[in-house]
Amino acid sequence: MPYKVTLKKGKEKLPMKHHPWVFSGAISSVEPGFAEGDWAEVYASDGRFIAHGWYDEKSHIILHLISWMKDSRMDDGFIRDLVLKSVERRNDLMRDQRTNALRLIHGEADFLPGVAADFYAEKIRIVISSRFGYHFLPVIASALQESMDPEIIEAVVDRSYAGSEGLKEGVRRFINGKETDKKFEVENDWVFLEDNLLYCIEPGCGQKTGFYCDQRDNRMIAERYAEGRTVLDLFSFTGGFTMHMLRGNCSSVTSVDSSAPALQQLLYHARENELQMLLPEGSADKITVVTDDCFSYLRSVKEDQYDMMILDPPKLAKTKGALENALKAYKDLNRVAMLKIRNGGIIATFSCSGALSREDFRMVLGWAATDAGVEIQILHSLSAGADHPVRLSFPESEYLKGFIIKVLKD
Repeated sequence: MPYKVTLKKGKEKLPMKHHPWVFSGAISSVEPGFAEGDWAEVYASDGRFIAHGWYDEKSHIILHLISWMKDSRMDDGFIRDLVLKSVERRNDLMRDQRTNALRLIHGEADFLPGVAADFYAEKIRIVISSRFGYHFLPVIASALQESMDPEIIEAVVDRSYAGSEGLKEGVRRFINGKETDKKFEVENDWVFLEDNLLYCIEPGCGQKTGFYCDQRDNRMIAERYAEGRTVLDLFSFTGGFTMHMLRGNCSSVTSVDSSAPALQQLLYHARENELQMLLPEGSADKITVVTDDCFSYLRSVKEDQYDMMILDPPKLAKTKGALENALKAYKDLNRVAMLKIRNGGIIATFSCSGALSREDFRMVLGWAATDAGVEIQILHSLSAGADHPVRLSFPESEYLKGFIIKVLKD
């Protein structure tokens, strides 16, 4: 029997507009008392039905709303259908012969809270950041097997949420849709194409799902500005932007990241793409890699050394409570970049903090330009690709935002 959750008066507005998050402070009563995570019927204080959701007091988001249709049958079959529909919505994107890596499930935007699934050329990696996702992982894996028929599915718990959700970190593997304890002591890297560039990720580890598919379109746009430019790629990770700078025939690129293994993978990507003639001859020789804190490194850069910069930091505001400090960090990073770059230089700058709105990010860039004593022109307003859809009733799904700007100093 599902829980019956009644919301406090005045707390039903967002849920009725299909926002999927309900926190404990909005709840008036729960019947019966909490035992374990389970389905819930959610009602307004006046008795009106609002939605079906997943209620779990051990989760940092106590109630995830899933369906606003009263006659929905909430069971494993419902979750299976959500997965199948999520994959089906990406059929058009799968026709691109230059790319065989894309996101299949994008969390709440696809009505599957705390679940991200990326496809990498016959293999799938799932990242779980909710107790809901962990509970339904076998169902999700089975449905992905049914729809995509991958060689293997790997699932990992996002370490950023393991503590708050009470989830154990580790790798779980599914073959033919069934979980297996089979050990993969020797397993080749997962090799795939994005925009006809070759990349690989190591099985069983890596950041998030191992690669950032969300920047696909933005890398392609940034490539247009690379020719002949001296580029600084900060927070480069394994080189998605660096590869595009090389293909765009930049003069040179300095790739900076705090992770030495990520930079080694970047160099491997450059060499392999050059060997496969996907990058121009001599591309790998144009790269300088630096293992350092990117904020500190940028301060050490000489003025006018670069005429193009990529600023793609990790999430600086994980919650709204952290937003104030994050605004200062984003402003400082962009201010220093504007001071250092040559007159007329190009900066591709990004934020992946869901708590920071696009409007606030533009405001931060304006503050940075004022403090740096420069003018900036916005050339492109950027976001994640179509495989990372933005659900209008859930604005937090527009987590990635970016701008390509030109810096004018006279």
